[in-house]
Amino acid sequence: MKIHHYALSLIFSVLLLPLQAQDLTQQFDDIVAKYYQDDMPGAAVLVAKEGQPIYRAAVGKSNLEYNIDMVPENVFMLASITKQFTAVAILMFEEQGKLSLDDPITKFIPDYPTNGKTITVHQLLNHTSGIKSYTGIGNLVKVARNDKTLDELIDYFKNEPMDFDPGEAFRYNNSGYVLLGKIIEVLSGETYEDFIESKIFDRLGMKDSRYGSNSELIHKRAMPYEEGPNGYVNANYLSMTLPHAAGSLMSTVDDLLKWQNALTNNTLIKASSLDKAINGSELNNGEHIDYGYGLAEMTLKGSKGYTHSGGIFGTSTNGIYMIEEDVYVIGLSNCSCNDIGSLTQNLAAAAIGKPYPTLKDVVELTKSQLEQWVGAYEFEDGSVRHIFMKDGALKSMRESDTNTVFDIFPLSEDRFMFEEGTIEYKFSKTADGKKQALFITDSESIGKEIQKAMPSARKEIVLANAILSSYAGKYELAPNFMVDITVEGSKIFAQATGQGQFELFAEDEITFFAKVAGITVKFNTNATGNVESFTLFQGGGETLAKKVE
Repeated sequence: MKIHHYALSLIFSVLLLPLQAQDLTQQFDDIVAKYYQDDMPGAAVLVAKEGQPIYRAAVGKSNLEYNIDMVPENVFMLASITKQFTAVAILMFEEQGKLSLDDPITKFIPDYPTNGKTITVHQLLNHTSGIKSYTGIGNLVKVARNDKTLDELIDYFKNEPMDFDPGEAFRYNNSGYVLLGKIIEVLSGETYEDFIESKIFDRLGMKDSRYGSNSELIHKRAMPYEEGPNGYVNANYLSMTLPHAAGSLMSTVDDLLKWQNALTNNTLIKASSLDKAINGSELNNGEHIDYGYGLAEMTLKGSKGYTHSGGIFGTSTNGIYMIEEDVYVIGLSNCSCNDIGSLTQNLAAAAIGKPYPTLKDVVELTKSQLEQWVGAYEFEDGSVRHIFMKDGALKSMRESDTNTVFDIFPLSEDRFMFEEGTIEYKFSKTADGKKQALFITDSESIGKEIQKAMPSARKEIVLANAILSSYAGKYELAPNFMVDITVEGSKIFAQATGQGQFELFAEDEITFFAKVAGITVKFNTNATGNVESFTLFQGGGETLAKKVE
């Protein structure tokens, strides 16, 4: 694995980096190496502390056809990270007294049909408007090839029935941000492109940031790729007129650090305005949701922060800011075929001094040390997890539709990790000898020992390649969220936009389950026997994903 490091060119060089940053470099390198290899589409990543970079690296290829290595200066599509720029622009107008977040959108777009409902600017910002997302209408792959003016784009979705009454629910919605782009144009008298470039990019010195274009020559553009059934392919064509204020911007990791510093230092908006963007929001019934305005709350190893990701044809992006530690992590990838979000989360955890453990940290325990934690544990949410011995090692099974078994690895006599390191158990015993298990993710849940027999693990069968291959293709699970189904021999895999690939296991000829999560996938055929969709069963809900390619 070859990770390219580059001189940090702000106010100090690599030789003057803080000692802590130097000590972290190998740890960061090891994390990056888990996700990207030299011969695949790659990523540029940056970690900053107190506004200054402490790690800046690139890995993989920016262009597979010409075998060009990735560099940190590569320019990427940002996809939905664009939304935070749009949200801040709206907050700038609010501070100038040009709008109120409680204004109805018809104040700025008088002819927009609201079906007798009042839809506010606030509800566009936090995805509670109920307007149908245009990326969920029709075949996105086909629609994405056609240029549209902003008004034509709005016409495309404005007469669709609403998904719910405004403020009643949260549903991620690209249409809402397109309408925010229209409001920006109405209030500024400029195009969205010109406003963002002149009032934000130029002001902050973001010289390598811009509105996306397929026709213009863009210096150091990272070419976008996707993973097909037989390897990497050029990403599907996307007219950059379509993402607009929901996902059209392009940038670099260095420019995005300038952007984050502007947010942190209140260069563009006041701290009170930023607070509204990063601290979530509420539905009509008072229920809190994590999403604010273009940014969402997050908790990482007990530390508070905010984040946003992006996924679009051939691009996967994620940014994280940890508030108290003043740590920023940004990752930009030129393929929708890897889990950039998991990478940035791991980097952020290491940067705040709370790294996730790895298999290198695993220790050996005796059989009796392992067996002392065998049993059933009932947790605060009602879930039951069984800890049992098999082949000389401890395993974990959560009772569910799949009863999936996971390996757990000892870090000490009472602490065990799942393979990815992001989930742990910490076992203990109470004064009366009863066993307890602390289940640790971004939050913690206590499980108490109960007497309950362990159910059987879900059984799997092997299907022929010819059967599996009929399921290969691209499926749209939600607006701007695709799932690629690929086949290798007798194995079938799924990969969602911006996430890692995982294997599916056949229960029968059309029903599959995942061992990495409690999900079931059932493929559906039309009258002619061709696969047209799959149904995802997860958490008691059902979601239909149409096959689009």
